[in-house]
Amino acid sequence: MRPGGFPRSVCVALVIAATAAVVTACSGSVRPNPPSYYLALGDSLAQGVQPNPAGVSVETPDGYPDQLYAALLPGQPSLRLVKLGCPGETTGTMIHGGMCRYQGGSQLAAAVAFLHAHRGRVRLVTIDIGANDTEQCGAYPALGQLASCAVNGVPAVSNLTSIVASLKAAAGPGVRIVGMTYYLPALSEWLTGTPGQAIARVTEKVAAAYNQMLGNVYTQAGVPVADVFGAFRTADFTASGRLPRNVALLCRWTWACATPPRGPNQHANQAGYQVIARSFQRAAGLG
Repeated sequence: MRPGGFPRSVCVALVIAATAAVVTACSGSVRPNPPSYYLALGDSLAQGVQPNPAGVSVETPDGYPDQLYAALLPGQPSLRLVKLGCPGETTGTMIHGGMCRYQGGSQLAAAVAFLHAHRGRVRLVTIDIGANDTEQCGAYPALGQLASCAVNGVPAVSNLTSIVASLKAAAGPGVRIVGMTYYLPALSEWLTGTPGQAIARVTEKVAAAYNQMLGNVYTQAGVPVADVFGAFRTADFTASGRLPRNVALLCRWTWACATPPRGPNQHANQAGYQVIARSFQRAAGLG
């Protein structure tokens, strides 16, 4: 998801150097178990972006990779988290670069290089990508934009197929790679009244189809899917108090319904990132 745009460079080499150090014990040289890795890939959600009090979208340590890593670490104390996510990344820029700076030119190239360099030691790869491919829709699309948004999903499917194939080839057998579907920030349009409620209902149908396309790519590649669309009850317009259940949960777990200056902002809050982290954990079969 797109945070509104801000500069960012990725210092992968520093992360790798810091986590590859060998510890020497006082009683003599001891080589402990080498570190294993959790590699997090994707867009701003993979960096835990949230709005600060001034309403500026910033990276935080509360994203779903951070929370998933914290859940896995007690059972895997040698595990290290490497985050390569790029705010604003699309499936196209993930392949070709242009959004964030990486050694190798793109996030995919950096990820493939990391997987080759640490083959046999990467335990988990998570990826969320594709939400920004429909950016002409905006966070809150009008009804007239919805058809073009659906059509725009076609190149995303082709790109994602290529991305997943590259990651699987670089990772080798036995590495858990888990993809993700998305929640729908545009459901917050429900709060604006009758026209917004019509937008919310129609947009949900388009989002469901788009997420199904993303999920099919992962499934056909043998990659399990964290069903965030389902976890946020995105299709559930059942009344829950004064709001439909899906809108109420979106407002609880994201900044999409927040008042200025912090909102409206499409990114998850800490609780929402926890929901996403649990979805990944279940899909990966890790608890």
